Amino acid sequence: MDKQIILVGLNHRTASVDVREKFALTNVENFEQGLLAACPLREVLALSTCNRVEVLVVADGERAAGLDLADAVLHHWAMACEGPIDTLRQHTYAHRGLAAVTHLFSVAASLDSMIMGEPQILGQLKKSYRNAVERGTAHVIINRLLHKSFSVAKRVRTETAIASSAVSISYAAVELAKKIFGELSGKTAMLVGAGEMAELAATHLLSAGIDKLLICNRTYARAQELARTMHGESVFFEDMVERLPGVDIIISSTGSPTAIIRAKDIRGVLKKRRNRAMFFIDIAVPRDIDPDVNSLDNVYLYDIDDLKEVVEENMSARQHEAVKARSIVDQETEAFATWLKSLALQPTITDLLGRAEEVGQRELAKTLKRLGPVDDDTREALEVLVRSMAHKLLHEPICFLKRRTREEGSAERFIDVTRRIFNLDGDAAHPDAHLDRRSPDTEESLDCEECCPDAEPQSTPGDRVKPQ
Repeated sequence: MDKQIILVGLNHRTASVDVREKFALTNVENFEQGLLAACPLREVLALSTCNRVEVLVVADGERAAGLDLADAVLHHWAMACEGPIDTLRQHTYAHRGLAAVTHLFSVAASLDSMIMGEPQILGQLKKSYRNAVERGTAHVIINRLLHKSFSVAKRVRTETAIASSAVSISYAAVELAKKIFGELSGKTAMLVGAGEMAELAATHLLSAGIDKLLICNRTYARAQELARTMHGESVFFEDMVERLPGVDIIISSTGSPTAIIRAKDIRGVLKKRRNRAMFFIDIAVPRDIDPDVNSLDNVYLYDIDDLKEVVEENMSARQHEAVKARSIVDQETEAFATWLKSLALQPTITDLLGRAEEVGQRELAKTLKRLGPVDDDTREALEVLVRSMAHKLLHEPICFLKRRTREEGSAERFIDVTRRIFNLDGDAAHPDAHLDRRSPDTEESLDCEECCPDAEPQSTPGDRVKPQ
């Protein structure tokens, strides 16, 4: 089974926040369905987060022969985002085959994240996978690949200390706030947005000793829910600007396609605060806060890219564990490669069992004719017997083929021999097919009826040698 696995993407290392904003996939469902319609693909899964956009595709080798699928994905991506293809090409990477598998495992295990070891990416990957399954764009290969990536992430978490004292973008944001203000006791923070990022930020702010926590969200019920959990105060989205004069730290992480905090609003807020410093952290993509806010006096505005310095400080302690984690990724990539190669066996195993059951059923029908009428229980018992014998007789040959795939990486020559021995492809039998069974006193070959007295011509395509 010749399958092409290709992963095309961009992330925080290859593209700045403005490029990531431009090529973020705001409607993943339309993108996946459109890509399947535009290209000869079998499976598609797209992941779009604040730090990365990646598109995983699977194609049949024959259907995609001669096509540059990675480039086709880029064209569709650029068209979906109404952006220039040349700009997209400058900031993307493409992995093919096992390189794509290794990359996906590394992403799931948080080895490719801005903050190595942060668990958030795994949740985002699981959500993207669930959506792809519901939409019918993920099938055999992506199903296996994604489930394996989840188990790789689990192994890395349990067998290494890479995720000890787990950190995230939200954690880095709070660490940066501590650098600006020193101690956070006596300070008031507002979280704009009430998703997972905001929840993590709230946890870290409370651990850092924040005095008061406000939660503002478009859906007020969600703001209330998070405020109850974090012992904070919920704020109506419409009242956000009005409450800002009493806020020292604002961390924004909504899904808004446009800025929700503008420089003209903050000018008025600063007057009411008598120009006391304000600290803004924008961890949304697209950005929630107008970049012009940073030009105002006594305002500190940071976006995701600005968190890299904090990230690098946390990375040094994790490098040793990352070596162990990458070893796990390599092991699991090799295991996946073995499974992928074993897919070539599946049609042969299916055909082999099908042929055995077909012969068994044909012989059972002849036996039942000779026996005469039998009750249903007897008939069912005989059918079970026939199926069981067919499967047990073929158990060892099938195990042999699987062993060869594991040991040699490919069982292609054995599959070919097996298909020829059992005539699984319906090839015509050669007239000299039985020359290996000769009479000891003559060079004449025994014909089919002499070898197999009960044999009947098989109902397979192609010309057949008729019994003499």
